[in-house]
Amino acid sequence: MSMDLDDLQLLLDVAELGSFSQAAAIRGWSQPLVSQRIAQLELSLGAPLFQRHRRGVTPTRACEQFLPSARSALATLSEGRLALQGAPALPCIRLASLPSLTAVVFGSLLMELVDEPFEIRCTTDHSGVIMQELLTGVTDIGFVLKCPPVAGLQMELLCCSPIIAIASPLHPLARCHGLTLQDIADQRLAPQVWGPGCDVFIQQLRRLRRAASPLHAVQPASAARDLALEHGFITLMPELAIKRDLEVGRLVRLDVRNLPQEHWDVMMAWRGGKRPNPARETVLATARTLAKRWRNEG
Repeated sequence: MSMDLDDLQLLLDVAELGSFSQAAAIRGWSQPLVSQRIAQLELSLGAPLFQRHRRGVTPTRACEQFLPSARSALATLSEGRLALQGAPALPCIRLASLPSLTAVVFGSLLMELVDEPFEIRCTTDHSGVIMQELLTGVTDIGFVLKCPPVAGLQMELLCCSPIIAIASPLHPLARCHGLTLQDIADQRLAPQVWGPGCDVFIQQLRRLRRAASPLHAVQPASAARDLALEHGFITLMPELAIKRDLEVGRLVRLDVRNLPQEHWDVMMAWRGGKRPNPARETVLATARTLAKRWRNEG
């Protein structure tokens, strides 16, 4: 049975959105029409592609195995059309990162790779979603927090970034030395949610406060940064996320002696394979070089 290329794109959209109705909406179709087209595709491939549930659909194992081929077929078709139009077809590398790492990861990589003969696409999501996208071929390289090994994926530690206390240079405590948690407990505080240790830290601060007042926790790093920079808050966050602000003096690290010894392990992950991919290898090598700077090794 013949296969419609439009149905391959529909398959990718449903897999990404997790919903027949959302895939229908972006096309101006009815939801039953999408269900019918997917059913025809399942019949053509001889395997169920999605598991239906109340909140939408999730790809089956057969679908996850087929997605990289579908994506490759559509990319090849697009490159062929560009070639017919006389436009160069450049390789494309798809990167994904935690939202709190985008400023330090994407900007630095793009500046280093701006003249390389390939294009870069950048997206953001949580570590778990990025790992899944690496497995299905949606993403080529992911920048995530440390997580358990996943079969089929290679992972490499780039940087271990401590959680530090920061504030504006104009904050009354900015020039103080030998501070303790008691000294900052009654200040306006809004730590970035860096992990399970953040809730423990908030409870510790609450016990030290002399007056009952709210303690906020925010995400992503950019929100915590703005509260410190523009609104007089003290925040706790990974040093890497505001490394440039510290270097140029927009923010300062507070000398708090008894901070919790927490950190972020920033990992780089990609799907292994025997097929050579020069563009991917260039990005991986560049990220390793940048990581040396993050670790103050060069």
